[in-house]
Amino acid sequence: MMQTKKMSKNKNKSKHEALTLQFIPFSEIEKLDSTARIRKLLEIVLNNKIIVIQGKLRAEEETRLIEDTMVMVGKVKGFRGIELAVVSPNAKERDFMSKVKHGIANALVGQTDSLTIIGPAAIIKDMKRDPRKLEVMMSGR
Repeated sequence: MMQTKKMSKNKNKSKHEALTLQFIPFSEIEKLDSTARIRKLLEIVLNNKIIVIQGKLRAEEETRLIEDTMVMVGKVKGFRGIELAVVSPNAKERDFMSKVKHGIANALVGQTDSLTIIGPAAIIKDMKRDPRKLEVMMSGR
């Protein structure tokens, strides 16, 4: 009689979820109104994804996004808010003509030379920005 051993899966397997970064080109959000932009971003963040946006939100959109997330804290299970950072080139280092060209381009197509990073506070512990880099510290889940 032949005995067979069943290979059991390791029950103590770590339960790490994959980290998902979602890149959003500026062209995908440029035609949306502020409410639709914020709704789209919140849907992505609520799915525990970190968003990298080509460009930057208008100041009033950033404010509204933060206000909306603060309302959701405590109402949506496991949601602790968002972390948000914007990385832009240093305008002070540009010469006059470069500033003029940059201003015209921003008026025509928006601030596409910036990057905006938005992620759930449950995943992103902290974001530190200095002129040369952005450090994103993730929390151990």
